[in-house]
Amino acid sequence: MAKPASAPIRTAVVGYGISGKVFHAPLIAADSDYSLDVIVTSQPERAAEAARLYPQARIVGTPEELFASAADLDLVVLGTPPHTHYGLAATAIAHGLHVVVDKPFVPTSALGEELISRAADGGVQLTVFQNRRWDADFLTLRKVLASGALGQVSTFESRFEWWRPEGFGNWRDTVSLAEGGGILHDLGAHLIDQAIQLFGPVERTYGETAYRGPHPDAADTEAFVSLLHTSGVRTRLWMNGMAAQAGARFHILGSQAGYTKWGLDGQEPALAAGLPPSDPAYGVEPQERWGLLGVDGATTPVPAERGAYPEFYIQLAAALRGNGPLPVDPAEPLEVLKVIEGIHALA
Repeated sequence: MAKPASAPIRTAVVGYGISGKVFHAPLIAADSDYSLDVIVTSQPERAAEAARLYPQARIVGTPEELFASAADLDLVVLGTPPHTHYGLAATAIAHGLHVVVDKPFVPTSALGEELISRAADGGVQLTVFQNRRWDADFLTLRKVLASGALGQVSTFESRFEWWRPEGFGNWRDTVSLAEGGGILHDLGAHLIDQAIQLFGPVERTYGETAYRGPHPDAADTEAFVSLLHTSGVRTRLWMNGMAAQAGARFHILGSQAGYTKWGLDGQEPALAAGLPPSDPAYGVEPQERWGLLGVDGATTPVPAERGAYPEFYIQLAAALRGNGPLPVDPAEPLEVLKVIEGIHALA
């Protein structure tokens, strides 16, 4: 049943690590369509911080406490490690709650198909937080492509690289491949999704993964993916947690020009530093980080579009009120998951 326009969407965030603290809680709290009613975390330090920042929210220690009051909620947001997503989402759906699952969606496509089926049977909405669709650089790249300035695109290169020689300091260091761990599951969920959004379905796939981190039992920390789209465009993607020097974020070549962009989107560090999404500076890329369009010796900077993570929750509210589609159709991250499974099968 669609939520009336006059009533806030009563929301619970499960998990208060990076996902819940940096992304979901501030985005929900800044959107008047929602009320942030419950935050679930078992860690006392995180609970104290959540209570300080969101005094209107009830802080509970377990999902069981949350689901005991499911009748007072409309939406559950899962910002927990990937191996917990299926069970928590299935329980939320069984309680008649809409669900946002952070990426990576679930460890296997079979589990994803089961959740999509359960949500449809239960009459609730299920979506996945593919927030990188609203990165400033990705929105700018979409605009460059739509302008036709590149001509016929032949190759698209995309990198997301960190320098974390000590490890990530969170679930990424311990969750196994079978549980949805590894950088291909983690960042591949974004980069493959972006490539499919730009150039359409994938016809052929090749990939490599490697582990080079300090935790011997962890999943991959480095991955390379090559995709041939049915459109004819060749995509090459790099993900790395051990990159002492990062390559270009985007490098795309067409028959008339190329476009190259360096540096990662600034919304995550801005949110982590406490900048509210309503601040005029939020999502704005400085001119020195704009991408360059043209041919060597004759390039021009392209003004960056404003980063727009709040758009995910704006579109979700419209969908829950019966006024539009979901911000992310869960069938799309499911296709990404099938690509990842194909690469792991080759490894």
